[in-house]
Amino acid sequence: MSNQIASQDSGAEAALSVAISATEEVKSSAGSSLKSFLSGGIGGVCAVLVGHPFDLIKVRMQTGTASSAAGTSVLGTMRQTLAKEGVRGLYRGVSAPLVASTPIYAISFWGYDIGQRLVRMFKSDPNQKLNLMEISFAGGFSALPTTIVMAPTERIKCLLQVQSHVAGKPQYSGMIDCAMQVYRQGGITSLYKGTMLTLMRDVPGSIAWFGTYEIIKRALVEMQGIEDPSQLSPLAVMTAGGFAGMACWGVSIPPDVLKSRFQTAPEGKYNGVFDVYKTLVRTEGYGALFTGFRPAMIRAFPANAACFLGMEVGRKVFAFLD
Repeated sequence: MSNQIASQDSGAEAALSVAISATEEVKSSAGSSLKSFLSGGIGGVCAVLVGHPFDLIKVRMQTGTASSAAGTSVLGTMRQTLAKEGVRGLYRGVSAPLVASTPIYAISFWGYDIGQRLVRMFKSDPNQKLNLMEISFAGGFSALPTTIVMAPTERIKCLLQVQSHVAGKPQYSGMIDCAMQVYRQGGITSLYKGTMLTLMRDVPGSIAWFGTYEIIKRALVEMQGIEDPSQLSPLAVMTAGGFAGMACWGVSIPPDVLKSRFQTAPEGKYNGVFDVYKTLVRTEGYGALFTGFRPAMIRAFPANAACFLGMEVGRKVFAFLD
């Protein structure tokens, strides 16, 4: 009898131990996801504040709304914007990405964290370092939930960035007015116009973004002779983040051009995504697919260096969530 009781006690202790372990793992997982979410939001705000002026120049060059007097140069378009609209003109349309930057980047880093967890579920050793293919999967996966917020935000941002060139009174008084007008004209479908092109841009872009950052970060860890990546210097983090941004935009520009054209075009101008491509190539040639490449590359390094630095700082600030 005593042996049975001891056996029962042992089984109960084992079950309790498993339950406690599972609970701690769930708490750790939730804490890690929350940390990724919050630190990603901080990185997003940093990226927008640094990179928006170049993004505005990129969109105006892509959509053909820059004055012919400015030519096709980055500096020409920037000079024209400063002369006509002042410094505030360079931040026209910043409200949409700034308001949405926290959830967009937060969801992106959260999605990357979830993508990594999905990969580790199928690994024999979940604690083993992820290889490039696995990082790429996690990066591409992060674009899926992000697009829910990214697509309508990009639509509003692009409309606000090009509307200053419409003759007469500006069509939109701000972000909310723009969103309301777009919704009244075509409902939720109009707000999400360009979603497929957003995915075509962001899935490969996110693969390049996270993949390049992890590769360079690991190389810098080895160069600096440290074991903990969180101990990398701010300069090293900014270097990895800057090159990650350039890699991202290096593969994202063609679909981004098509997205900008499609999202700012009057209703009915294009019959679909492929029609945007055919029309652009037929009227302007294949080179037009890379319109805005220069401002995107100029913006990519500082904006993404700031983003990843902000994210890494955020991860340290929220380390208690682990």
